[in-house]
Amino acid sequence: MHCPFCRHPDSRVIDSRTSDDGLSIRRRRQCPECGGRFSTIETASLGVIKRSGVIEPFSREKVVSGVRKACQGRPVTEADLALLAQTVEEAVRQTGASQVDTNEIGLAILEPLRDLDEVAYLRFASVYQAFDSLDDFEASIARLRADHARAERSE
Repeated sequence: MHCPFCRHPDSRVIDSRTSDDGLSIRRRRQCPECGGRFSTIETASLGVIKRSGVIEPFSREKVVSGVRKACQGRPVTEADLALLAQTVEEAVRQTGASQVDTNEIGLAILEPLRDLDEVAYLRFASVYQAFDSLDDFEASIARLRADHARAERSE
């Protein structure tokens, strides 16, 4: 890590602390050359493999923007979307892979979105799973109804 003050190519870690969410580490560093102190935040990188083969860093904002379209006109807040994006990122990171394809991220979105808002879930699933006909919608709605019936019986 280069010193931001004198550009010396080395620094010494003075203190390390895990962030509140547990996904990053804050390190306090000191330059042995000029004595300047600075902080860094380190996170484990997570790459997303796009359909074109391009790899880019995972972005919660992209998850939020994709789901936001499905939630238009629904009683879903920005805080709900932020929590959903965090849940998706945690689920993807728990796979242990350093790179995941967009399909895995889409699958990780479906379950928490269904729990958040079923109409938004159907909208997202219809695009993500490329529904071709009314039969696809009916099958998805039938699965939702069956899940509701199972939940009511178990209560």
